[in-house]
Amino acid sequence: MPGPVVVAPWVRTRLRAFPGAALALALLVAVTAFLAAAFPRAVEAYGTDGLRHRIASADPRDSVVELGVRTDRSTEAAHVAPEPLGALHEAVVGALPEPVRADADQSSYGVRTTRPLPAAGGGLPAPDGLPPEFTLATPSDLARHATVRAGRLPAGRAAVTATEVEAAVTTGTAASLGLAPGSVVRLPRDGGGPLTVRITGILRPRSPERAYWSVEPLLRTPELTARDTAGAPRYLWSAALLLPPASAPALLGTGGEPQAFWRIAPGTGHLTAGDAPALRAAVASLSGGPDLTAMRRTLGTTAVVDTRLGELLASYDAMRSAVGPVVAVAAFGTGTVAVVVVAMAGGLAAARRRDELALLRSRGGSLRGIGGRLLAETAVVAVPAAVLGLTLAVWLVGSGPVGYAAAGAAAVALVACAALPLRAVYPLRRPEVGGGRDDLVAARPSWRRTVAELTLLVLAVGAVMALRQGAPDRGGALGGGAPGGDLPAGAAQDPGGVLTGAAPVLVALVAALVLVRLYPVPLRWLARPARRLRGVVGPLSLARAARSSAAGVLPLLALLVALTTAAFGGSVLAGMSAARDEAAVLATGADARVAGAGEAAPLPPAVVEAVRGVPGVREAVPVQVEYGVPLAARPGVPGSMSVTLIGVDPEAYAALARRGGRGGFRPADLAREGPPDGGREPLLPAIVSPSVAELTGSEQRLVQARAGTFRMRVAGVRERTPAVPGADFIVVNAAHLAYRADTVLLVNGSMDGGELRSAVRSVGGGLSVLLRSQARAALVASPVQTGAERLYALAVAAGAGYAALALLLSLLHGTPGRVALLARLRTMGLSRRQARWLVGLEALPQALLAAVGGASAGWATVALLAPGVDPARLALVAAPGLAPPAGAPLPADPWALALPSAGVLVLAAVVAVGQARWVVRRGPIGELGAGDAR
Repeated sequence: MPGPVVVAPWVRTRLRAFPGAALALALLVAVTAFLAAAFPRAVEAYGTDGLRHRIASADPRDSVVELGVRTDRSTEAAHVAPEPLGALHEAVVGALPEPVRADADQSSYGVRTTRPLPAAGGGLPAPDGLPPEFTLATPSDLARHATVRAGRLPAGRAAVTATEVEAAVTTGTAASLGLAPGSVVRLPRDGGGPLTVRITGILRPRSPERAYWSVEPLLRTPELTARDTAGAPRYLWSAALLLPPASAPALLGTGGEPQAFWRIAPGTGHLTAGDAPALRAAVASLSGGPDLTAMRRTLGTTAVVDTRLGELLASYDAMRSAVGPVVAVAAFGTGTVAVVVVAMAGGLAAARRRDELALLRSRGGSLRGIGGRLLAETAVVAVPAAVLGLTLAVWLVGSGPVGYAAAGAAAVALVACAALPLRAVYPLRRPEVGGGRDDLVAARPSWRRTVAELTLLVLAVGAVMALRQGAPDRGGALGGGAPGGDLPAGAAQDPGGVLTGAAPVLVALVAALVLVRLYPVPLRWLARPARRLRGVVGPLSLARAARSSAAGVLPLLALLVALTTAAFGGSVLAGMSAARDEAAVLATGADARVAGAGEAAPLPPAVVEAVRGVPGVREAVPVQVEYGVPLAARPGVPGSMSVTLIGVDPEAYAALARRGGRGGFRPADLAREGPPDGGREPLLPAIVSPSVAELTGSEQRLVQARAGTFRMRVAGVRERTPAVPGADFIVVNAAHLAYRADTVLLVNGSMDGGELRSAVRSVGGGLSVLLRSQARAALVASPVQTGAERLYALAVAAGAGYAALALLLSLLHGTPGRVALLARLRTMGLSRRQARWLVGLEALPQALLAAVGGASAGWATVALLAPGVDPARLALVAAPGLAPPAGAPLPADPWALALPSAGVLVLAAVVAVGQARWVVRRGPIGELGAGDAR
C-alpha cells in the first residue's frame, strides 16, 4: 500500500527557491522601517535639544525663577541669617512643580539692596563728577563660585546697627574703580554715621556667563550708567560689593531697600519635548496660580515671583510651529515615495509570478487561499525585517517613548505584506481570455479611476488654498502650523497642518495623473513620422515606449513626488539662507559693528583710526545712537512712541547705506535749516522710519534727547537704516546736535576678525566687536532649526534614493520582454550599437517625462504655495525683529529644480546603457528557446 503523500511547505519552498528575492525584500523593508521609525524619534530628539538649548542658552535673567521678600529695619535679624534663608531655600526647591527642577550648582539665595547707595567721600572714580553707586549683596556659596586672586574672602557677623563690614569685589570691579584689599568704601545708612565697607579680597568669578553671576551682572561687572541731567548726559559707575551671608542684618540698617532673594536656575537635563506643555503650565502656576500661593505660605504673604521663563517657552513653541509644516512636507513626500516603491516591489513580484498564480487559480485555488499563502511567505520576511529596522532606529536615533516609531515600522510591515497579495490576487478575480494589451497608449481609464483622480484634485486644491490663505499672519511660517506643529504631535493637534504638509505631495500626484493622461498623445504624434525614418531604432524605440505597461504610473508618481518635494524644500531652504544673510547684515549694519556697553558709552577717540588701520578695512563710519527717545503724538494721532535717535556724518553714512542697499539717501537731505520762527531750537531735517512718519506727519516736532533738544522735520522715509535693525528711528546730522558722542562704529571690508578685535582691544574701553559672520551663525544656533533643516535634507536624500529605486524597478519590470526582443533582433542583424541605442531611447520618453514633469510640478508647487510661505519668518523665528516687515518672497530655486531632474535623466541613461551592455554580451542563444512565449 503506498505511503501518505508528503507536501512540501509552501513558505519554506519559496524561500529556498528564491533566496535572492527574499533577501532583497527584507533589505527594502528593513531600511524603510528604519527610516519610518527614526523620523519621529529624530523630531522628538531635535525638539528635546531645542527645549533644553532655549532655556540653557537664554540670558539667565530670562530663564531664572526669582522669589523675593521685601525686608526693612523692622525685620528681625534672625530672619535674614544664613541658616533660616538656607532652610527656606530647600523648602522652595522642594515645592517647585514638576517638571520645573532647580540647577543646584547655579541657584543661589541671600539678601541684596534694591536701591543703589552712593559712595561718600573721594578717592573713587567719578567720570562726570558723580560718585559711584554700590549694590550690597550676600550671595550664598561665594567661595564655590569664585577664585581669590588677592586678599581673602570676607568674614564676620554684623548686626542691624553695625557700622563696619567686610566685602569682596570681582576683578572687573576692582580694575574699573581702583579697589584693592584694604580699600574702604563708605555708604550712607539710616540713623547714624556711614557704613564702612572694608575690601578684603579680589575675586575672579568662575563661569561668569552662567546664572550665579549673570542673573544680576552687576555682581561681576561694573557698569557706566548715564544720568539724565540738565544739559549733557553725565555718567557714573555702578558696581556691587559682596558681603558674607552672616553680615546680611547690616543691610537692614541702610536705605537700600533690602530684599531677601531666592534665585532658582532651572535644570534642563531631564526635560524632553513632551514636557513643554507641562512646563508651561507649571510656570504659569508659579507666576500667578496655586503654586504661587504655596510659595507665599512658605515665604510670607509679601513674596513675589519674577520669571520670564514663560516667554522663552512661547518662543520655543513659535519655533516648532514654524518648522513643523516644513518637516511635514518632508515626511509626506518621502513617505509617499517609500510606499510607492514598496508597492512596486510587490507588483514586480506579482508580474513575475503571473503565470504561476494563474495556473494555481485554474486548478481550483481559491482567492483566499492564494492570497493567504502569498501573505504568509511575505510576512515571514517582512515582519522580522521591520522589527530589525525598528530596533536599529530605537538604538541609534534619539531616546524616549517608542510609540510613534513602532507605529511607523508597523505601517511599513503592513504595506510590504499586503502589496504582493493584493497585486497578485486582484487580476485573478476573473479569468483572462487571451493576452490583451496592457499599455499606456491602449489603456482606457475606468470611471473609478476618474473619480479617484478628481478626488485627489479636490484635495490638492484644498491644501493649496489652505496654505495660500494660512499663513504668516496667523503665526506660522507656513500655513496650518500650530504650536508644537511637528509631526507626529502636530498631526494630532492640527489636522489642517497635516493637509498643508501634504500639499506639495498632492500637487505632485495630480501632476503625475495629468502627465499619464497626456503621455500617449506625443507618442501618437511621433509614431507616424518616425515610420518614415530609414533606421529601425527610432520606430522600434517609440513603439516599445508606447507598449510600456499601464502600471508605469507608479514609478512616474514616485519620481514626481520626489522631485517636487526636493524642489519645494530646496526653494524653502534657499529662501531661508537668503533671509539669514540679509538679517545678519541688518543686525550689524555692516561687515562688523564696534560698540561700548549697551551702545550707550562714548567710543574712545582713538578707536576709529585704530580700526581704519586694520588690513582689509574699506570704511569705518562712526555714528551716535541713543535709544529710548520719547516722541509724543501729534494732534489727531493717539499714543506716542519711543524712537532711536541716530546722529551721522551725512556723506559717509549715506554712502554706507547706499552701498548696502539699506535706506540710501542724499547727503543734502540732512542739511540744517536753521531755527524756525526765531525759536531757539534748531530745525533739523531727518530720515525717519514709516511709523515715525505716520506719527509726526508733515509737522515740526520737538525732540528732547540727551544729545540735545531740537525740532525735527521729516525729509525722507526709509524702512531700514544700517545703524539699527528693525527699530523706529530718526536719522539726523550729528554735527548739528548739541552734545556729540559717537557710540557705534560700522566697519566694512574683508578684514580678519582677530586683527579687528586686537585693534579694538588696544584702545581699551571694554568695546565689543560683532562680525556679520557671527550674527549669521547665531541665527541658526537653535537645534530646532538646524535639526529640522538636517532632517529635511536627509528626507530629500532618502526620497531621491527611493525614486532611483523606483526607476530601476520600472526598468526591471520590462526586462524579460526587452531581453527577448533584443535577442530576436540580434539574430536579424541588429548591431550592438543599435541595441544600445534602442534600449536607451526606449527608456528616454518616460525619463524625460518624469524630469520635465518633475521640474514643472516643482515650479508650479512653489508658485502656488509661495503666498502662504514666509522663509524669513521661518529662518528668523528666534529673531523676529530682524525679519522684513512684509516678509520675504519664496522664489523657485533654479538648482533645486534642475539638478534632481537632470539626475533622473542621467540615472535612466546609466541603467539603460548598463542593461543594454549586459544583454549584448550574453548573446541571443541563451534567450531564445523552443516554445518561449515572450
